[in-house]
Amino acid sequence: MTATTTAAATGQKSWIVALLLSFFLGALGVHRFYVGKIGTGVLMLVTIGGFGVWALIDFIMIAIGKFSDKQGLPLAR
Repeated sequence: MTATTTAAATGQKSWIVALLLSFFLGALGVHRFYVGKIGTGVLMLVTIGGFGVWALIDFIMIAIGKFSDKQGLPLAR
């Protein structure tokens, strides 16, 4: 018997870049533009990051590795 393993696919967007963008410009939704989520990026821009709450949640999600790019792939570490 041979065990076959497939590596989990990861996106091409950097985790650390998204984390830094979220920390410094999270209220403007720049990290969402970076990962290709343009629609929600515009929504964050208009609502000032969901009045800060949405920006904080996104920062935490990126920090723990649960944030994905537009295709649903996890960010590259």
